[in-house]
Amino acid sequence: MREPPRILIVDDVPANVHILQSRLAAHGYDIVTATDGEAALAAVKETEPDLILLDVMMPKMDGFEVCRRLRADASLPFIPIIMVTAKADPKDVVAGLEAGGDEYLTKPVDQPALVARVKSMLRIKSLHDTVEALAAERAELNKALERRVEEQVGQLEQLKRFFSPQLAELIVAGGAEDPLKSHRREVTVVFLDLRGFTAFAETAEPEEVMGVLREYHAAMGTLILEHEGTLERFTGDGMMIFFNDPVPVDNPAERAVRMAVAMRERVAELSRGWRKRGHDLALGVGISQGYATIGAIGFEGRWDYGAIGTVTNLSARLCGEAKGGQILVSSRVANAVEDVVETEEVGALTLKGLLKPVPTLNVLGLKAVRSRGSDP
Repeated sequence: MREPPRILIVDDVPANVHILQSRLAAHGYDIVTATDGEAALAAVKETEPDLILLDVMMPKMDGFEVCRRLRADASLPFIPIIMVTAKADPKDVVAGLEAGGDEYLTKPVDQPALVARVKSMLRIKSLHDTVEALAAERAELNKALERRVEEQVGQLEQLKRFFSPQLAELIVAGGAEDPLKSHRREVTVVFLDLRGFTAFAETAEPEEVMGVLREYHAAMGTLILEHEGTLERFTGDGMMIFFNDPVPVDNPAERAVRMAVAMRERVAELSRGWRKRGHDLALGVGISQGYATIGAIGFEGRWDYGAIGTVTNLSARLCGEAKGGQILVSSRVANAVEDVVETEEVGALTLKGLLKPVPTLNVLGLKAVRSRGSDP
């Protein structure tokens, strides 16, 4: 509501208009006037008053009809209306209120009563305008939030094409620390690829190779997501997954081994179908644990999220040594999962790029969970 408030006085008797105008102008109000119903409707459109003092008894169009037309006009803001008339019959009061009036004054108008009702109606107008403004602001904020959510969803879908869902969500959400910035963290790294794939790719038709890869990638991708791993990269049949970054997880070594066991079982199922088509393929996996430097790797327009360090080299070398169906793990990983996994010693392997032989174990499977009350 503007300052000073604007009041429209509507009365067909100039003397009445003069009295009301002089009394209200003395209190600092901005006064506009109209002498009939049609003029009143036009003045409302032109001057946008904050309050209307509306005479009831007027020729051509009485105050009740003016009030009804104003209330029916959805383009107008809320404007309090005080009906002013010499008719004091309760039926007339009710008729004025039913037409849309908010207050009623009888002539001759008592000045204190006039000023009190005007102030009261203007307070209501001010409160109403405040509520309307807050509602409009809230609606705009909601729209802005919806737009932001839509933008984030779009960004998230784009980022998921290049990064793991966990990393994509961190990037979109923002936070105190940039997840793409290089950092050091202890991770469990899993390498896997298919034994026999090179020979298969050399002899099979490209369409058949791509069909096998689609089945394999889809199956492995589902298990990576289920176990909350981060897919660092895949190259043909090879994949590198790590745990505990960018989102820290409980028991990363156990998650990695459980995922690898599930992958071995799933590839065994796929292999039965592949063998019917003449393809002899099996999964080999290597797992190690240690510290790596992790962050964005690439160039503007094409980034990957990578891990660099001895732990990744060790996992890759263990994978290279694994036979079809084997999950080779370092002793550190084996110690971390000894309560849940059955292993067998393979021995100390001499691996390319590593100075010392690496004690290695093969994962046979998950230990059976004992039921309560069973014999030890």
